Amino acid sequence: MLVPQVWSSVRQGLSRGLSRNVGGRPSGEGRKVDISGIYPPMTTPFTATAEVDYGKLEENLHKLGTFPFKGFVVQGSNGEFPFLTSTERLEVVSRVRQATPKDKLLIAGSGCESTQATVEMTVSMAQVGADAAMVVTPCYYRGRMSSAALIHHYTKVADLSPIPVVLYSVPANTGLDLPVDAVITLSQHPNIVGIKDSGGDVTRIGLIVHKTRKQNFQVLAGSAGFLLASYALGAVGGVCALANVLGAQVCQLERLCLTGQWEDAQKLQHRLIEPNIAVTRHFGIPGLKKAMDWLGYYGGPCRAPLQELSPTEEDTLRMHFTNNGWL
Repeated sequence: MLVPQVWSSVRQGLSRGLSRNVGGRPSGEGRKVDISGIYPPMTTPFTATAEVDYGKLEENLHKLGTFPFKGFVVQGSNGEFPFLTSTERLEVVSRVRQATPKDKLLIAGSGCESTQATVEMTVSMAQVGADAAMVVTPCYYRGRMSSAALIHHYTKVADLSPIPVVLYSVPANTGLDLPVDAVITLSQHPNIVGIKDSGGDVTRIGLIVHKTRKQNFQVLAGSAGFLLASYALGAVGGVCALANVLGAQVCQLERLCLTGQWEDAQKLQHRLIEPNIAVTRHFGIPGLKKAMDWLGYYGGPCRAPLQELSPTEEDTLRMHFTNNGWL
C-alpha cells in the first residue's frame, strides 16, 4: 500500500534531522515556483457512510479542469483535513496528482500541530506528487504561538521540505493571525515562496506586499470577496472557495484585474461578495457543498461533526446566489 511505504521512508532520519540545528541549504532551495494565479481549494467528497469518495473527487476535478486555474489546492480548510486520517490525506493528494495535468500546480496542505509531524507530512505530500506545501499555523496552544515560536516552526519545516512552502494564515479557523513581522522574517527563507492570507484585512495584505517587496515572495488572497482589492495592492492570485462553484467568474475577475479593466472588475467583484460570504463566513463548508450540488458538482455530505444546512439556511444561501444572478 502507498501510505506505509511513504511513512517508512519519511521517518528514516527525520528524528535526527529535527534534533539538530539545520543551517545548510534547504531541500527545495533553487526550485522557486511561480504560484501566481487562481486556485480552487478543493472539497473532500464523502459517501453517505462518511467514507472518502475518490470517484466523485475525480469527477469534480475533471469539471474544474475546464477553467484556466493555475492549479489546485488540496487539503486546505475546505478539504476538511482535520477530520481526515493521515492515510486519507495522502491518498487524496495522490489521486488528485494522478488526475491532474502536469502543467497544473498542486499545492497540498501539510500543516499539523507539531513541527515534527508537519515535516513528516510535508515530505510525504511531496512523495505523492505535491508541487508545494501549504502549511497552516499550529494553533492548539495559540497562547504560546508567539512570532518567535512560529518563525522557528516554519523555518524547520522549510529547511527540511523537498518542495517549496506556502505560509497559511486563516484566523477564522485557528484564532491566530500569523504576525506580519513573522511573515517578513520568513519571506527571506529561500524555500518559503509566499503566503495565503485568508484574514480579509486588505491593509495587512498591502503591508505584507510592501514589506516583502525585495524578496521573491508572493501573496495570495484567501477568498474571492477581497480578490480585487488584493490584486490592486500587489497580490499575485487567490485561493478562493467560491472558485469551486463559480470558477469561470473568479477567473474572469482575475483577467479584468490583470488587464487593468477596473470598472468591469468592480462590477463583477460586487456580484461575488454575497455568495462568497455565504459559502465562507456564514455557512462554511456545508454551504459550499450545497452550492456545489446546485451548480453541477458533487458536494454531498460533510464529515461529522459538521452538520448539514437547515431548510432555512438553504433558502438563505440560495437567495445570496439568485439575487446576484448565479442561480
